[in-house]
Amino acid sequence: MWHAMIRIKICGITNVDDALKAVDFGADALGFVFYKGSPRYVSPERAREIIRKLPPFVTTVGVFVDESRQEISNIVSHAGINVIQFHGDETPDACSISHCAIKAIRVKSIDSLEPLKLFRNIVSAFLLDAYAPDALGGTGLKFNWDIAVEAKQFGRIILAGGLTPDNVQDAISHVRPYGIDVSSGVEASKGKKDIQKMKAFIEKARAAL
Repeated sequence: MWHAMIRIKICGITNVDDALKAVDFGADALGFVFYKGSPRYVSPERAREIIRKLPPFVTTVGVFVDESRQEISNIVSHAGINVIQFHGDETPDACSISHCAIKAIRVKSIDSLEPLKLFRNIVSAFLLDAYAPDALGGTGLKFNWDIAVEAKQFGRIILAGGLTPDNVQDAISHVRPYGIDVSSGVEASKGKKDIQKMKAFIEKARAAL
């Protein structure tokens, strides 16, 4: 089903200023990366400080990579996370700990959609990102959007991977996803957003139909 109102997630938030600007510009959700191997890693304590300054009706998403249930539970409750995004090689059982979870799939080819069949009744949405051999996300690479269109048969799709202010309208009109996710495409440097790019991205996404 096509949702006329696209949901926009700005991921890789590491500071209060970027978070508040993203919300002011109209972001629906903010992503906080709790994977220590990421250049956008944020500590649970820092995330908590940022989240406590957010206004209501903003969804906070915690990004985890093959983390233990206990650690996820501890971070979620401490930081104030609403939605868990599993970005590693988690099993369907591992993703069942939350009533509202996103499973990230790194797309190489149409065969990359096979796991979606296993997760379709477990998670609330799938985030499709571009596959890169040496990084788990935030690479700025895009993949064949026709694959994302195919993926919609398995559930709600959040499109990620190489989105920028320049291509976001094309991406939305091509895929018509439930939501979109951007990190590197609106950065000045890893972990720091470019305010003008972020504003342009959200404005163009909102204008796309």
